[in-house]
Amino acid sequence: MKLFGVTGYKNAGKTGLVERLVTDITQRGITVSTLKHAHHTFDVDQPGKDSHRHRVAGAHQVLLASGTRWALMSELRDQPEPPLADLLARLDPVDLVLVEGYKRDSHPKIEAFRAQTGNPLIARDDPTIRAVASDTALDLDRPTFDLNDTVAIADFILSEVGL
Repeated sequence: MKLFGVTGYKNAGKTGLVERLVTDITQRGITVSTLKHAHHTFDVDQPGKDSHRHRVAGAHQVLLASGTRWALMSELRDQPEPPLADLLARLDPVDLVLVEGYKRDSHPKIEAFRAQTGNPLIARDDPTIRAVASDTALDLDRPTFDLNDTVAIADFILSEVGL
């Protein structure tokens, strides 16, 4: 599986970019999975539902399955967050995995950047960021794209990973 990341600060446009990239790249016949890092406590389950009740009761893992999808929830129970490599190993094989977040990991990435957020550009000090997708013109030593030019960004990523 090929791996490429989309990183940037909060409200920089990462999720929208990943969503558009998945649509574009899968329409080209390439299989894609995504892995997103959340910096805050999140819950995909709903209080009162059977699966939530199982987790609250102490289950280490709860697998929820139906005719259209299945989801495996694992409780860390005070264990450290697994590294990116361990999480990637749990995915079914696909052509490309797009990783949202994980800005400190060493995989190649594109940075989503919006000037209005007032955050600094990560790319200036991070060689793992191969390009920047921005809403403003930038003077950098690597490729820059308009944040909304999904086709050009997808072309760049696919070229970078050899697909």
